[in-house]
Amino acid sequence: MENHDNTTIWTEKYRPKKFEDLVGQDDILKKVESLTKSLNIPHMLFAGPAGTGKSTLALIVVKELFGISWKENYLELNASDERGIDVVRQKVKDFARTKAIGNVPFKIIFLDEADALTKEAQQALRRTMESFTGTCRFVMSCNYSSKIIDPIQSRCAVFRFKLLEKKDIEKIIKIIAEKESLQIDEPATESLYEGSEGDCRRVINLLQASSSITPTITQDLINTLISSAKPADIKIVLEYALSGDFPKAKEKLLDVMLRESISGTDTIKAIQKEIWNLQIDDELKVRLTEKTGEIEFRLVEGSDEFIQLEALLAGFVLAGKGILK
Repeated sequence: MENHDNTTIWTEKYRPKKFEDLVGQDDILKKVESLTKSLNIPHMLFAGPAGTGKSTLALIVVKELFGISWKENYLELNASDERGIDVVRQKVKDFARTKAIGNVPFKIIFLDEADALTKEAQQALRRTMESFTGTCRFVMSCNYSSKIIDPIQSRCAVFRFKLLEKKDIEKIIKIIAEKESLQIDEPATESLYEGSEGDCRRVINLLQASSSITPTITQDLINTLISSAKPADIKIVLEYALSGDFPKAKEKLLDVMLRESISGTDTIKAIQKEIWNLQIDDELKVRLTEKTGEIEFRLVEGSDEFIQLEALLAGFVLAGKGILK
């Protein structure tokens, strides 16, 4: 039995090493494993949310294919921090110039966050892929496959990863609790799942953060760490706004955000969820959801959080008065 150890990062410590260790994505695992065992994989595109196993699966494929010589046959690039397509192309060319070591006729290039590349950069990448098909296979990961140009998608086998289900997250929590001697009750597990929203990496980080405080993990502790707006608080904000009391709604929102120290985008997510619990007409819920999406986009683009959230509350006030456009 190991003692809880916070010197290593648990997301690395508990990163699956073999196909059978990976939790969730059963269909993808079966297909990718049989391709790997045949020693002949196509270019692959792994699409889906963060923390669902895309990078981990790419690494498992490489280690299965090449065994101990995997490092010499594997190049990992992150599209969001490489400085432009020229850097990517140069690195790919240098790497692809030599033949693979061992009995596999190609090397593997893993391009993480491929949807961070511009359309032009993706066109250049497509040509690079064509040039080196003989000696290299590309595995790409992205959050949204719609951001990857069709010519690249059509050259890849596309695998769509889903957020992990509750049973998958519970399995991960159980493994880590046992290994690290943690006590976790059912409500805490529930909060971990809610707070992670199916992101495995987030669950493990939350577990490590709580274990550094105490080995007995409670729902309160998890909720404090997540510090997300409680649905009840958000509901009060929205009800003030719908009843036409803009100053009260604004004051309560400010209080929730500062007291819980949550960001604008997290607040927007909480509002989006809470809309569906309000006692209002379904058509109005749809219009308010659309309005919330619009404000979320502005926040992501870098607008001022409070101004945008106030604008959203103003939308709720107008909705309450029946004049939301």
